[in-house]
Amino acid sequence: MSSASAPPVPARGSPRDVACDVLIPSFGREGELAVTLAGLAAQQGTDFGVVIADQNDGHPGWEHPAVLAMVRVLRAQGRQVRLERNLPRRGMAQQRSFLLGCSSAPRALFLDNDVWLEPGTLHRMGQALDWAGCGFIGAAVQGLSFLEDVRPVEQESFQVWDGPPQPERIRRNSPEFERWNLHNAANLVHIARRLGLPPGDWRLYKVAWVGGCVLFDRAKLDACGGFDFWPELPADHAGEDVVAQLRVMEEFGGAGIIPSGAVHLESETTVTDRTTEAADVVLDG
Repeated sequence: MSSASAPPVPARGSPRDVACDVLIPSFGREGELAVTLAGLAAQQGTDFGVVIADQNDGHPGWEHPAVLAMVRVLRAQGRQVRLERNLPRRGMAQQRSFLLGCSSAPRALFLDNDVWLEPGTLHRMGQALDWAGCGFIGAAVQGLSFLEDVRPVEQESFQVWDGPPQPERIRRNSPEFERWNLHNAANLVHIARRLGLPPGDWRLYKVAWVGGCVLFDRAKLDACGGFDFWPELPADHAGEDVVAQLRVMEEFGGAGIIPSGAVHLESETTVTDRTTEAADVVLDG
């Protein structure tokens, strides 16, 4: 093979039992994916594997040199990394359902391919889920370009759970759904500074839903149907993660964690057609 040829695609590795699988839906954004994997490589104290579901039309994203290097790093650490193709594209709900079907771990972390996790984030989220016993813990992604943009009005709905999260029934027309504003810009960074938590400490707070980085108790997600609703949706849709989380929250409760530790890389979205909101199709009123 000449030096100009593409590098060989690394093998998947032998399946083994892990406590958690990090499930990454990926389309384009190869540079961002490399950063996401680099963040995972810095995680310690948690036994996890990684599954990447690639939906590029041409070469899969893992053939990018930077992504390939991070796959090798993770495998050198002893992590199992599965590289899967999921074509044709049938929408994000199907993509998430496909990823879930690639995993048998008792916990599943859905992580977007444009999110960097600070060291310790996975361990902290796992601790929180152990303590809470609820359906999911979400680390809302923060846009650090907004560090100087303080938004007090959007932070007004912040409310810490005094004990383990309890089930809540929330819909898009519920007053509680306005909590989504908490996750705009760098709101959680500003709230965390105000709380003044000691290093390594965390709190759980009430959410409407969390985008980009959500750790599920797999059995509880499955009990609520996972993402099996995907055939009900057109390929162009948004909000499939909202549907799954609202269902799980209604049965088992769910929460956000602060500090978040999840940083949004602030790249352009790959979900450009948002005319169909999954919740409007799938959920009752």
